[in-house]
Amino acid sequence: MKTEFPSKGEIQRNWFVIDASGIALGRVASQAAKILMGKHKPIYTPFLDCGDHVIVVNAEKAVLTGKKEEQKIYRRHSGYPGGLTETPAGKLRARRPVRLVEEAIRGMLPKTRLGKQMYRKLKVYAGDRHPHSAQKPQAMAVAL
Repeated sequence: MKTEFPSKGEIQRNWFVIDASGIALGRVASQAAKILMGKHKPIYTPFLDCGDHVIVVNAEKAVLTGKKEEQKIYRRHSGYPGGLTETPAGKLRARRPVRLVEEAIRGMLPKTRLGKQMYRKLKVYAGDRHPHSAQKPQAMAVAL
């Protein structure tokens, strides 16, 4: 018996919209990562990019539970000695609310070239408008 694998031309990519307003950041991120990887499809294969495109709107209204707004710290390094920059989640939300959602979703994807390819199908917007209406995205509900 032979195992069937989908070829690049057989994979059909749909577009989904996730509204993050009032929903915990982790729940939004895990749902988006699942769709980006293609785990919701019966043709899912771990070593192929079978996932769909995801649009996340209202990123600035995503909720951080507990004291994460003050205590959670995002770190990045410039590559130079002493180049570590630490930013609390509250300040990051004030400056770049889209980055909170992007970092959460990126952390749930594979850390390989395949994961980078999946991440390119993610579009995040701070407000409730997006320029992808021509793709006819389907609304995706996230459980509270």
